Amino acid sequence: MADIKYEIIEHLGVLSESSKGWKKELNLVSWNGRDPKYDLREWAPDHEKMGKGVTLTEEEIKQLVHIMQKKQ
Repeated sequence: MADIKYEIIEHLGVLSESSKGWKKELNLVSWNGRDPKYDLREWAPDHEKMGKGVTLTEEEIKQLVHIMQKKQ
């Protein structure tokens, strides 16, 4: 498997934390030197390991916010 390079550009917030210290976070992340995207996934305390997650573009995150606002 190829090495995946990432850089957390901006930490936006923590949604939850497991008993083992892993945190579900929303961050702005650059993957393999590409433009940063919004990223929602679980991270180990040292940010060296991560779980599966989802990346969203600016437009997708705006649409998600719109959907959540309609729900209320």
